Order: sequence, then C-alpha cells, then structure tokens
Amino acid sequence: MSSGLTTANALGLNGGGRIAAQRARFLDDAVATASPTRLVTMLYDRLLLDLTRGADAQSVGDRAAANTHLLHAQEIVLELAGSLRPELWEGGPALAALYTFLHSELVRANVSGDPARTAAVRTLVEPLAEAWRAAALEVSAAAASVDRVG
Repeated sequence: MSSGLTTANALGLNGGGRIAAQRARFLDDAVATASPTRLVTMLYDRLLLDLTRGADAQSVGDRAAANTHLLHAQEIVLELAGSLRPELWEGGPALAALYTFLHSELVRANVSGDPARTAAVRTLVEPLAEAWRAAALEVSAAAASVDRVG
C-alpha cells in the first residue's frame, strides 16, 4: 500500500484489547499473503461496508458514527487512488478522475450529513467492486491453469 494508511487500519481494525489485537494480527497475516488483486478487492469490500454504515448512521442522525465511517471510506478511496498507475493502461486516467470525484463526494456527504449522497457514492462504487472481483477471479483462474500445465 502506498500511503501512510496501514492495511489493518484501511480494513477497519483499530479496536483495542486482546481479541482486537489477535484479529489485527490475523488480518495482517492474511494481507501479507494476499495478491495485489485480492488486496484491492478487500479494500473495495470494506469501502462498501463503510458507505453502508455511514449512510445508515446519517439516516438516524448519528453524525459521529457517520463521520467515522465516511472518513474511513475517504481514506480507502485515497489509498486506491494512490496505488493506481494510470499511465499503465488506457482506462487509468478515467479511474483516477473517478477516485477524485468519489473522494470529493464523500467529503460533501459527510459535511452535509446527506445519506442520499452517501448512497449515490455507494451506487458508483458497487460496479467497480464487482469488476475487481471478476478480474480477481480471472487472474486466479489463469494462475490455476498455468499451475496445471506447469
């Protein structure tokens, strides 16, 4: 991961206590052995969770909880943007621009407390998450095919 955001923090492990520490160690081990594609899918999964929790908290007027989830979602978007190499593929610049837009919308949604705006961001993120899951499956299938041949 490219920014100062640790993987454990990006995936939401910031609790205290023994169980939280064990969970953080387990996740750190899982992250350390995950492929780059799997790491991206993990970040997207957590981003969707933060967006859902943030919108739910906004809907009931819990600004503190909404802020926590939406700030975390912003960190994930910045991490995804920071790890992107737009010059390596044709769609890279458009995805970089989309990450910039998503971050701006998350800031606006958080400041305004607008659950509809948060839900709209989630609607944009869902197909991206699905595309990364599909890509991860293709990469995994291709690797398995090579393993069988080799």
